[in-house]
Amino acid sequence: MKRSILILLSVLIMVSCKTNELYLNVVEPAPVQIPSSVQNVGIINRFLPTDETKVIDAIDKTLSLEGKNLDKDGSAESVRGLADELSGNVRFASVAVIDDIKFKTSGFQSFPTPLTWEIVEMICAEKNTDALFALERYDTDTHVNYSSRKVEIKTPVGSIPGLEHQVDMQTVVETGWRIYHPSSKSILDEYVYDESIVFTGKGVNPLVAAAGLIGRKDAVNQVSNKAGREYAMRILPYQIRVSRDYYVKGTDNFKIATRRAQLGKWDEAGELWEKETNNSNGKIAGRACYNMAIINEINGDLNTALGWAQKAYEDYNNKLALNYVRILENRRYKDDIVKAQ
Repeated sequence: MKRSILILLSVLIMVSCKTNELYLNVVEPAPVQIPSSVQNVGIINRFLPTDETKVIDAIDKTLSLEGKNLDKDGSAESVRGLADELSGNVRFASVAVIDDIKFKTSGFQSFPTPLTWEIVEMICAEKNTDALFALERYDTDTHVNYSSRKVEIKTPVGSIPGLEHQVDMQTVVETGWRIYHPSSKSILDEYVYDESIVFTGKGVNPLVAAAGLIGRKDAVNQVSNKAGREYAMRILPYQIRVSRDYYVKGTDNFKIATRRAQLGKWDEAGELWEKETNNSNGKIAGRACYNMAIINEINGDLNTALGWAQKAYEDYNNKLALNYVRILENRRYKDDIVKAQ
């Protein structure tokens, strides 16, 4: 058993010694695919308690310490945040907040029943929009904890024992969204976003401690606005950081190229790797072809990178190249999606 572990460690050390790791940013497609034909969008706010829930809502507001119009104003802020973010992006020709149509929906479902396509088509036709973004659900849930502890209170005549009161209040803001596409009669996205805010107040008595919670409504509105802006990000491509291994040993050219790569001179390193692609030693040539795939991915030429990676595996049986071919094929597929968005 110990012998097997030692052999495994030796293999890992050999692999780590012959390669270095680099990091690069790659663009991922937007989580939500919006057809290119969608140029004009409308935003509606379906949040408004039905008559049957108004009494329960009133009780809930009292028990959870929700302020007057907190949900109403907060939901409006979410819509405003979404509208501002979408308007600031070149993806759409126009973005309109549709606030002259009143909707009523229950606030006690994860999502209300979707709008009928007849209603969606009627709204889009009247407002000249190709799709509807809808705030389907908005809710704030508040929990309060009260505690006290003994403290020393400093006075002009010295410290005296006292009691410090603390009120901690956590508010969770939840928004639920849908995107309606009338042409295909499909809901392009259905998504819930949660954000939590914690407020703390301290004082010599409970009333003074509670006074420290003033300003909560403004904070809830800010987080609600952020929720709308964050949701807008779901229709935009985004970057992630990925790692790649490249070979650093084989010939003197590899050693020099490694030092150039460490200084960020990747193109100069690539010139040396390319010289080694015709090396009579198949292992060296395979590593060089693999590294040429790396340099071309860094430069954004995925087709050429894929060609080099395939050559490294097909002609020289380079073990890292097979997995790299699959990575590059996936990247090229996603890149096509990004270009079409």
